[in-house]
Amino acid sequence: MANTEARIDKWLWAARIFKTRTIAAAACKKGQVSMHGAQLKASRTIKAGDVVDVRKPPITYSFRVLQPIEKRVSAKLIPEILENVTAPDQYELLEMSKISGFVNRAKGTGRPTKKDRRSLEEFAGETPMFYADFDFDIDSDDTDTDETYE
Repeated sequence: MANTEARIDKWLWAARIFKTRTIAAAACKKGQVSMHGAQLKASRTIKAGDVVDVRKPPITYSFRVLQPIEKRVSAKLIPEILENVTAPDQYELLEMSKISGFVNRAKGTGRPTKKDRRSLEEFAGETPMFYADFDFDIDSDDTDTDETYE
């Protein structure tokens, strides 16, 4: 672990930020990985002390590189590899999106079920459109004729 530099895609994978190196490289290509406001290519090298921003909607995580590694290590050693310097307001944003629940449905999950719809209406405090309190008064004085029906 005496490396002084490492590729960003390999480091993101080795630091367990992304599950595979292919996903890490794709995130770089999509512009989801940046440093000092500039988007990074997958081949960009990083060194100790760099702060890398990774956008995983709905929030942007920030990590300080402590050791630039290219070999994946156990999860117990991650605190020696990186320091999470994500702003607390980003975590509040994540919590708010978890509370709202139905804002971003996963692609391919299909239409919401009746239970999902009812939960959403209960959460939003909406009443169904078809509900109305009609007062049908049968003994009305509005009759046009004096005929009685037998």
